[in-house]
Amino acid sequence: MSLSRYARQQILPEVGAEGQARLARARVLVVGAGGLGCPVLQYLVGAGVGHVTLIDPDHVDETNLHRQPLYRMSDIGQPKVTAARAHLLAANPEVTITARHTHLTPANAPALVAEADVVVDAADSYAVSYTLSDSCLAAEAPLISASVLGQSGYVGGFCGSAPSLRAVFPAPPDSGASCATAGVFGPVVGTLGTLQAQLTLQVVLGIGAPMGHLVTVDTSTLTFGGFAFTGAAEPADPIPFIAAETLTPNDRIIELRDMAEAPTPATPDAQRQTPEEATRLTAPENGRLVLACTTGLRAWRAAEALRARGVTRLALLASP
Repeated sequence: MSLSRYARQQILPEVGAEGQARLARARVLVVGAGGLGCPVLQYLVGAGVGHVTLIDPDHVDETNLHRQPLYRMSDIGQPKVTAARAHLLAANPEVTITARHTHLTPANAPALVAEADVVVDAADSYAVSYTLSDSCLAAEAPLISASVLGQSGYVGGFCGSAPSLRAVFPAPPDSGASCATAGVFGPVVGTLGTLQAQLTLQVVLGIGAPMGHLVTVDTSTLTFGGFAFTGAAEPADPIPFIAAETLTPNDRIIELRDMAEAPTPATPDAQRQTPEEATRLTAPENGRLVLACTTGLRAWRAAEALRARGVTRLALLASP
């Protein structure tokens, strides 16, 4: 290990040689290599976190470059995890980076979470965020999750010793807007991603009190806020996101997207219904009623409407 690389942070009494050794031993799972993931990765690798596992299904696009400064024009078309790994190792060859060019799903999340000391949710997906939260809650693993839209966002420490994301946000959001549809400033995701990295380092080092706290940021007014949620109760019966691999012949799969949006349905035997039509369905006698869409948001809303009617045995399937 280079003695000079980490000299400025080792001066801190909260770090020192022992803390630097803890960072070198740490294993962090980072889900998402986009606007949030770039600063997270750069600061974790820069700090000397010994092993980072990075998972992301996307490729570098020119529209990414205004807010994802880890990438270059020459990276366009490459898997983000491949380009990110190369740039990060060029900056700090002392760390180990495992790149997984794939989606995070309810099928692979438990094993990935089990290998990590801390999990960072830097994904732009409701399904991924709640899948991670469910897996981290079950594994008692700390989750540092953030969300950004427009000029504002939040970051918080969930699971582990704190309540889960579902405990704080038990209902689906009113808006299905994303950075792609509503826009975002680069410095906003940079700010929130940097805060994620800071909280992650604090968890690894055992300093501060990031778990069970949420910080809000509104850059349009340069306002910071937040609250503690240590007493938030877990939902009694959350509707789970599931993987296609766990479907059974008794399940009834409902595809909420039309042919124009999804020429290929979530599964070959899925039945197409509009979200309004789906809210009038019932679950099969010995199986689940599984609602599918791209992000999981429409499925979640339809499932909540069905549950309000007394329908049980519901599940959600996000099918990008």
